[in-house]
Amino acid sequence: MLYPLKFKPIYKTKVWGGDKIRRIKNDSKVPENCGESWEISGVQDDVSVVANGFLAGNTLQEIIEVYLEEVVGDKVLEEYGYEFPILLKIIDAKENLSVQVHPDDETAAELHNARGKTEAWYILEADKDAKIIDGFNRDTTEAELLQSIQDGNLENLLKYQNVKTGEFYFIPAGRVHGMCAGTAVVEIQETSDITYRIYDYNRGNRELHTQYAVDVIDYKKNEKNPVDFNRIPDHSNQIVKCKYFTANYLPVMNSLLKDYSATDSFVIYHCVHGQVNVKTANGEEILNEGETILIPACIDEVVLIPIKYSELLEIYMDLDESQPRKYDEYDLDALQRQHKGTTNNTDSSTKYKC
Repeated sequence: MLYPLKFKPIYKTKVWGGDKIRRIKNDSKVPENCGESWEISGVQDDVSVVANGFLAGNTLQEIIEVYLEEVVGDKVLEEYGYEFPILLKIIDAKENLSVQVHPDDETAAELHNARGKTEAWYILEADKDAKIIDGFNRDTTEAELLQSIQDGNLENLLKYQNVKTGEFYFIPAGRVHGMCAGTAVVEIQETSDITYRIYDYNRGNRELHTQYAVDVIDYKKNEKNPVDFNRIPDHSNQIVKCKYFTANYLPVMNSLLKDYSATDSFVIYHCVHGQVNVKTANGEEILNEGETILIPACIDEVVLIPIKYSELLEIYMDLDESQPRKYDEYDLDALQRQHKGTTNNTDSSTKYKC
């Protein structure tokens, strides 16, 4: 019988990495200059390995190959096969990340035999005056973008957004973006490692991919973000729902029964604050701050028992959505109006890296 699964984090050192992940996870094994902790991954050559229970030592892909829809759900298995569809990371930017963009599914499949990358960020920590880059501050063009890169004044086109802990940002494929120094986030994304860098702060030894980027960029001014959402205790407060993932904010003050019998999907919990006992009929695990756990699709009921007040991200797939939409079709404005007006009752062949 399947049970709540924990995985060994995959730590990635980066030129821009810092020490926040070590502190967040309270783990002395986190290396110096750690920029990313891959919490759950189905990316080729970086597939997560189970850390607990009788399946310890098996990869996530191996478990899906054996248990099939019991792990991921019928519709997810039908669409994604043995590939786990979500990559969940913690990212720490001690220095600026590159200014970058990701292709959509169609372009990624054509050029790299891979999936595109729509993603979202939950701001875990933000130093004073911390910012992110979130699209353009006005409508622009390919020619103007290339000229600004050549002239060294790209920042004049970029939308710099001050960020605060607890905010949520949705970054669809095609939007130019970047984390700036002093931010740490939980990143929810498609299973993809395709990134096109267009500017890297003159670090010199890292490849740029401007020739690919210009064909996938959304050149319109971005007036969206951060995403507004409710914060009702002991309730799944929907933040964003798209073809690629549904993400909810779940503050746990009291013992809480979650019924997933109508959810044809696995569920991921990531603890952004506190400590909670995750209990099912087949086993239980303590979920500490900075940790992630996977609830297989065959588990219908989960009891969350807070050891202290806790805040979770609750993530799953809803493939009742229509076919994948392009980045300009996500109606986050409508979703935000819904949050403000009502209470939500939602119980490669070639790789380019950031």
